Amino acid sequence: MNLGRSERLQSSATVNSLRILETIARLGPGTTAKDITDTLSMPPTTAYRLLNALVGDEYLVRTPDLRGFTLGHAITGFISATTVLPSIPTAARNILEEFRGHTRFAVHLVTFQIASIKIADSDPDHPPRSEAEMVRYLHASAAGKLFLSTLENLSAVLPRNSLKKLTPKTITDVKSLQSDLEQINKRGYAIQINELEEGSCCLAVPIAIPGSPPGGALCLGGTSERLGAIRAHGTSAQQTAARLAPLLF
Repeated sequence: MNLGRSERLQSSATVNSLRILETIARLGPGTTAKDITDTLSMPPTTAYRLLNALVGDEYLVRTPDLRGFTLGHAITGFISATTVLPSIPTAARNILEEFRGHTRFAVHLVTFQIASIKIADSDPDHPPRSEAEMVRYLHASAAGKLFLSTLENLSAVLPRNSLKKLTPKTITDVKSLQSDLEQINKRGYAIQINELEEGSCCLAVPIAIPGSPPGGALCLGGTSERLGAIRAHGTSAQQTAARLAPLLF
């Protein structure tokens, strides 16, 4: 049975509304209409119309500055009821604390989701200053690039038009990013230097069961001038990641 024009339009609006909600859930609070149009290659008029409708139905709310959007209570209640937060076993936490005790740098545990990353355990003594950006702009963080290096289809998680430039060092060209991801796969770890935030660097090593794709990353971060010292902890970080893998995944 063929759908009539009105039914086709309604179906298209529903699909696009779900795509908008998915994008805001992935990009995080403060996602703008331009972020939506750039990420989904959606006409501005369509995006604005659907965003206003989603706000009216309380699936979305505007941020206090009125520039962006975040998920509203109509959808967050559903997410809370159906999402299981990652549980970190005591043995894994003990290993993390042991590793943190041997370094003066920030040590974070990151888990890989279907289309994003999540900081499952941040260093209490060195909390990440750019956590929102780290999760939102995968192409600019070490953990994000490590995650991207595991994917076959980058277009499923990256904006279709352009990559956000956070600093002068941020990779914004998809071909350059793909080349960087190839290098990550060859050497087995990811590094960002002044790409996420000026003056910062991070080393991310995969946490994976042998023979399986990584389920997360162990990240070691600090100031960019300490990159050499951070690299010196690379082998220890990889050994720690190997100990964590069977406990987490």
